[in-house]
Amino acid sequence: MIQVYPASSRVSIDLGWLKGARSFSFGEPFDPENTSFGVMRVCNDDEVAPGRGFGPHPHSDMEIVSVVLGGQIKHEDNLGNTEVTSYGQVQRMSAGTGVIHAEYNASDTEALRLLQLWFMPRERGLPPSYETADYDPAQLINALLPVVTPNGEGRTAIIHQDMTLYLSRTEQGKSISFRQEAGRRIFLFVIEGQVVLNEAETLAARDTARIADTPELAIRASEDSFFMLIDLP
Repeated sequence: MIQVYPASSRVSIDLGWLKGARSFSFGEPFDPENTSFGVMRVCNDDEVAPGRGFGPHPHSDMEIVSVVLGGQIKHEDNLGNTEVTSYGQVQRMSAGTGVIHAEYNASDTEALRLLQLWFMPRERGLPPSYETADYDPAQLINALLPVVTPNGEGRTAIIHQDMTLYLSRTEQGKSISFRQEAGRRIFLFVIEGQVVLNEAETLAARDTARIADTPELAIRASEDSFFMLIDLP
């Protein structure tokens, strides 16, 4: 089953310094029918103005992944980490028993664009931790490149959940295939371009799909496309 959610179905926010769209109910307005997809809790598509950001605030028992699409994000936390992350890197923070962190646009001139993703961990009370992992954008071309995994395979970021986050830049007319194991879910987010799923469902930029009970998924790019696929329990 493939459920398509057009970009227009998301809740938009505009605070001046922060413009974004939320795929799941996150704050107000609250929609009890759209709070999660399996272990996935948040998919926020954000643009942060130069020099602005989110001041110090706490989290616990959540796996938080930031995928930078443009610009640079500066991370600071009470574990002693300070780091700037750009396109070609992903950031993973395990809040565990508790962490206080801040995230800012590291540039005074360029907007920061990123996807912020939250996942429930496989168990509560884990030690808090933080890391970034690099990937080669050239390896995204006509392939599904894992960038976040549960075991760190291929020097990916390690997440405390049985899930894998892939990125792909698929050229017009090319197709990517993915085999879904029984009982698992797929969350697909089109960052740029347009794709067709199993020659049945068309997704444009910023559309998403939630997929279950679909053993074979064919993703055809009807134009040059950039998308994220997350394999979830």
